[in-house]
Amino acid sequence: MALNSRLIEITDLEEIWVFESQKLKEQYPDEEERMIAGWSSRARKEAMEFYFNAGWSFLVREDQITVDRVNEKESPVLGYFLAQPFLFFEGQPQILWVEHVQYTSLESRDFLCDLAVRLAREKHFQKVIFPNNNALKNSLDSTHKCNFNGALMG
Repeated sequence: MALNSRLIEITDLEEIWVFESQKLKEQYPDEEERMIAGWSSRARKEAMEFYFNAGWSFLVREDQITVDRVNEKESPVLGYFLAQPFLFFEGQPQILWVEHVQYTSLESRDFLCDLAVRLAREKHFQKVIFPNNNALKNSLDSTHKCNFNGALMG
């Protein structure tokens, strides 16, 4: 399957919120547990609004040609990441801080991780910091040199 990415816009908030809510529902079937987990989630609505307006967050969809030209519907979201530049930290002048990555498949996970690294390199950042997550570490270790805390050296 071919994937396509684009910058997330504030108009995508509701669609991504529904996507994130579905992922929470899969992870926490009990409504009470899901509500409690949502309080500490990195993908709260106010956080999404902040990151979307910052202009460094991307989503990924299946790259398909729309048959219905009247409605011009995009394919469903397969994943996204929330990120922002972080300046002058740990002796590095420019770091891309990836706060949250959510995905539906290993292919979309790998695509998003690679996209964040390529974006940082294109902008001449010195480091990319990912959440300390074993699934992301597996993705990064397979294609990029990653150290123990999820920080990718540029």
